[in-house]
Amino acid sequence: MATMEHPVFSLSTRPDLRILRYSHNGVDVTVTPSVKGLATLFDKDILIFCISQLMAALNAGRAVSRQLTLKAHDLLVATNRETSGDSYRRLRDAFERLAGTRITTNLATGGQEITQGFGLIESWQITRHSRGGRMVSVSVTLSDWLFRAVLSKSVLTLSRDYFTLRKPLERRVYELARKHCGRQAEWQISVAVLHKKSGSNSPLRVFRAMLRAMIAADILPDYQLEELPGDMLRVTPRVVLRADLQADQGPPLRAQTLEEARAMLPGIDIYAVEAEWRAYWARTGRPRLRAPDRAFLGFVANWRPR
Repeated sequence: MATMEHPVFSLSTRPDLRILRYSHNGVDVTVTPSVKGLATLFDKDILIFCISQLMAALNAGRAVSRQLTLKAHDLLVATNRETSGDSYRRLRDAFERLAGTRITTNLATGGQEITQGFGLIESWQITRHSRGGRMVSVSVTLSDWLFRAVLSKSVLTLSRDYFTLRKPLERRVYELARKHCGRQAEWQISVAVLHKKSGSNSPLRVFRAMLRAMIAADILPDYQLEELPGDMLRVTPRVVLRADLQADQGPPLRAQTLEEARAMLPGIDIYAVEAEWRAYWARTGRPRLRAPDRAFLGFVANWRPR
């Protein structure tokens, strides 16, 4: 949640070697790049995947640690990336930027406010290669700061369609909408404050033009944007999100059912699929289900990525 509210990742798609400084409402963040540049918003996909794996383990009552072993192919599929040889190379570059970028902040995680410096990941190591030289699995050790946030469940779910957004600013505005609007009726923010919180390096007039183009395209998952007089922006949830809210009290599922579903869709965030199923159940009139676990597994068997 902290990295959704405050700018920690670069919006640039080219090597960004500037020192990013941000201060707002008592929160100070300084992000210093390595020689490879700042970690980007697309590099953050790796952390999102790691966090989803940890949250799944916590929800299932399993022990977790800062060190995870990931299947590179699953990570690429889950974050809507190609699985070509070049994609594996870019994945390695992302690990290097995440490990090399240093953050100094007083952001509170897990109920603690400590000014400290750290990397987003402490270390990473390719543990095995295929015959063709591609990474098959990689071990990642998260920073204490990030791991504390996971243990305290200071996290929010994201739409799977987040990974289909190709422009960094679209992703950043979605994150801010998800964090601040959530499931409220609406959220309003001035364009100037949004510019600051986004971490954009563009002049305000250019940022405003990009925002208007985003409003016209209307492709953000879950949320709609509207420009208001006074240089303000209004964010409102789409109907599908409200349906998801209605579905929150839907049929209960057993933990074993979720494990079976996870085995059926390896590398996919099964909780996002569950949310889709509950939203579908709500849209179809909230019918009474005699066997909700079987109904959910049937939905999973026919599920396809959008």
